[in-house]
Amino acid sequence: MNSTFYGQPRAEVCRAWAERTPRGFAFSVKLYQNFTHPRMAEERLRRSVVATLAVGKATPRGGGAPREQHDAAIASLVRPNLADLDEFRRGIEPLAASGKLGALLAQFPASFKDSPASRESLTQLLRAFRDYPVAVELRHQSWSDHIGETLTLLNGFGAAWVQIDEPKFRFSIRQNYLPNVDGFYYMRLHGRNAKTWWKHDKSEDRYDYLYANEELKEFSETADAARRLVKKLYLYMNNHFSAKSVANAAMIKQQLGEPIDGEYSPEFLERYPELKGAVKVRSSLFPA
Repeated sequence: MNSTFYGQPRAEVCRAWAERTPRGFAFSVKLYQNFTHPRMAEERLRRSVVATLAVGKATPRGGGAPREQHDAAIASLVRPNLADLDEFRRGIEPLAASGKLGALLAQFPASFKDSPASRESLTQLLRAFRDYPVAVELRHQSWSDHIGETLTLLNGFGAAWVQIDEPKFRFSIRQNYLPNVDGFYYMRLHGRNAKTWWKHDKSEDRYDYLYANEELKEFSETADAARRLVKKLYLYMNNHFSAKSVANAAMIKQQLGEPIDGEYSPEFLERYPELKGAVKVRSSLFPA
């Protein structure tokens, strides 16, 4: 669930998800951005404060506090506290109680580099959510440069190191796709659209990428090997532009010899002819 990155999960919504899904269905939930992207949260709040002051034409007495005090106040407002942790836990409780909670995804930005302060921040986060299976996505190469220390930290909390595929840049993390804990394995494929990864008109443009069958074989083989070593395996396609994630997910299931449930529209098969003969086609609601 990606929506929980932008706002704290609500118990009534999670309860509805649990009730509407079949037995055995599981939701992996991305952590709220205040836990992993404090700078993003600070910038969002700063824009909101500036807009509010502009509309109300409010000016603090004395011409306003110095910039350093202003920034410190905003940082303190978005810094996660016990109330934030409790709110997140309450929100996902219906999923946990129904046995439909998969893993919690802690996705950190590429700017989150390995340092004593970052390790302490990550340690505190893992300690706060140690009652749940947590998958940690790290993107900066500094974490793989110190692979021993990174594994020691994650393994100490039984957290899975998220294995990712994305465009590779000079500072990108390097991974071997091996599981680091036997509890579960977590992989995310983001696509390889290097051209629009950092510069794009719309955020979804960076995920406009369709993996070819040959490109997917590496990950299908990895998943097939990894699932024999762990209790549970999660593999997510994040190249969601124009349902390309759906097409690639079906292609991976075909390569793994897994059943592909459901029916697909004729229009979908026209766009992704690689799946013809592999999926069931439903009759068009609006025949020509």
